[in-house]
Amino acid sequence: MKYATLGRTGVQVSRLCLGMMSYGAPAWRPWILDEEAARPIVRRAIELGVNFLDTADTYSAGESEILVGKFVREFGRRDEMVIATKVYNPVSMDFTSGQDPKSLGLAKRPNQQGLSRKRIFAAIDASLQRLKMDHVDLYQIHRWDYATPVEEFMEALHDVVKSGKARYIGASSMWAWQFAKAQHVAERHGWTKWVSMQNHYNLAYREEEREMMPLLRDQGVGCIPWSPLARGFLTEDPDATGDVGSVRKAHDALRRQYFAEEPDREVARAVGEVAAARGVSRAHVACAWLVSPLGAGGGVTAPIVGPQSVKELEALVEGTDIELTKDEVARLEAPYRPKRVMGHF
Repeated sequence: MKYATLGRTGVQVSRLCLGMMSYGAPAWRPWILDEEAARPIVRRAIELGVNFLDTADTYSAGESEILVGKFVREFGRRDEMVIATKVYNPVSMDFTSGQDPKSLGLAKRPNQQGLSRKRIFAAIDASLQRLKMDHVDLYQIHRWDYATPVEEFMEALHDVVKSGKARYIGASSMWAWQFAKAQHVAERHGWTKWVSMQNHYNLAYREEEREMMPLLRDQGVGCIPWSPLARGFLTEDPDATGDVGSVRKAHDALRRQYFAEEPDREVARAVGEVAAARGVSRAHVACAWLVSPLGAGGGVTAPIVGPQSVKELEALVEGTDIELTKDEVARLEAPYRPKRVMGHF
């Protein structure tokens, strides 16, 4: 396993981050693996050198955080691990997605979501209790809060760091101007600045290359993208017919919404062609492109993946070692066509 520093910090993270959203309570989302099914995957990840685990309080209504803490105690050394969690969304089995108004309505309660000072302080304590840890290494906002002043939540995050409950802070999908504004507010007041951005980025969704990726490179901020395999779309043959694919494919409405056009299929075909020529899996290639310095994004710090099996995990780890050629990168990037912004809400 190769390692990189997270932005301009001194902390070292594996070039692959294990996304713990995939593990928790199947009742929350049908494709979630329970503790028994997740255990061998997490164990193998740590054996292979993965030291970066990402979760959120909202995943499986907190069950994901519970499993992170349990698995780290079982398989890892806490001082070597980098544990990340997030705050913003409701922590409820009724809540499944911010893009699902029905689930958001069912879960909505006063002060149970967003980034108010009250919410952040309560959320970090609840997360640490579930994790059974005295601190997290990276505390991230899950989304931008339009109802709370940026000064309020940036100062609250700074206070979380100064209290010793988090070592660093980061953010997830938002507009580049929002990220820049928050960093400016923090710098102006002498508060802790974000060291990472967890954005939506993969071969089939590259809108982040317009503003966010150049901003991150210029400011020395780590990039740890979610959905690096396009919700599994890039790992499958787009021309396959019949009942082919994963449980997630059958139940993930956002996958069908995000990646349903012919240009998307052209990208997936290119991934298949490069993979076939190299004699590796599509997952190998999709992951290799993300970390490649030759890619249009300049190479990310660590893509966040949620493998459903040990075999999938091992392919993704191997993908971080593949060095794509300029011709391969050009072939992979050529079919992409601009699309609407997805994932900021």
